[in-house]
Amino acid sequence: MGEKKQQQHVDIQGVTYGFNVEEGEVQFEGHDVLIFWIESAMKSFLDTIEEVSGDDAANVVMHSAGFRMGEIVGEYFEKYEIENIMELFPKIYASAGWGAFTVVEFSPEKASLVIRMKNSWEYKINKLQGKTQSGSFLTGHLAGIFTRLFKQNIGCELAKSQLTGAEYDEFHCRPSSVCPIDNIHNYARKQEQKEIEKLEEKVRERTQDLTKLVKDISSPIIPVLDQIVVVPLLGKYDELRSEDMMMQIMENLPKYTANYLILDVTGIDEVVDEYTINLIRKLTDATSLLGTKSILVGVSPQLGITLTQSAYDLRSIECFSTLKHAIHYALAQEGKMITDK
Repeated sequence: MGEKKQQQHVDIQGVTYGFNVEEGEVQFEGHDVLIFWIESAMKSFLDTIEEVSGDDAANVVMHSAGFRMGEIVGEYFEKYEIENIMELFPKIYASAGWGAFTVVEFSPEKASLVIRMKNSWEYKINKLQGKTQSGSFLTGHLAGIFTRLFKQNIGCELAKSQLTGAEYDEFHCRPSSVCPIDNIHNYARKQEQKEIEKLEEKVRERTQDLTKLVKDISSPIIPVLDQIVVVPLLGKYDELRSEDMMMQIMENLPKYTANYLILDVTGIDEVVDEYTINLIRKLTDATSLLGTKSILVGVSPQLGITLTQSAYDLRSIECFSTLKHAIHYALAQEGKMITDK
């Protein structure tokens, strides 16, 4: 096998590039790198992220990715004195095609600095995308670099932007109580909360629909013959359900012009409480005011005992064991009867 071809080195303002075409390698300061076209490949890459994840998620992803990449770059700069970094930093980024960087203010005591940047790759892509607001990668990237160098959380914000007509992008970096990586977790929690809220809203809507359905089916008025209607009482009644039942019947009964209301209590729970007794009493009393006579059918032994113990006067109420007997009775009172053909 032949010997590996020696790399060709290029020095640009003290920054070294290495090229080995046969091996398909490019190195920047001794580390492997790869080169993208900004206005096509990189733009397509960012467009795809935004298309797949949406603008909000893409913004968080780019900011966090920039921060983590910045921490790696900060590790590289740690071998230099901080003052030398401020001189070397712009040269390295300019030679790598990131844009023209200038450190205009720097305070190592306050761990703060102001950086101006012209024609960054992010600005170029954002401009091609037709955006009016700058991306978040570079702010995260600078925060990551100086968080690593200053050994404390550093936040970075864009104070001026070329996209809005400024001559340059201006970044203000200073200590912050929040680590940019927290953005990922905060965003995830916000998205989870949004999904929970959506689910809760669906549950509320469904509960309302089911509650209405229960009301409708638990207090139906069934017209069986002319001037005779049946209302089945089912299950257990509490204060709210009793009030709903009362309202439903009193609002809808008049349209049937019924002379007889048959209350079928066959489906009442075996354990009868005061709400059920009061409902029966109120229904029979209220419907009598409308000129409708109430008839009870299907009274269980337990319900009969409870009604008797409640001192409710049933002498004005006709009671039958079955619905069939009650219907025949009501028809007879109207001078009618059901006969076979």
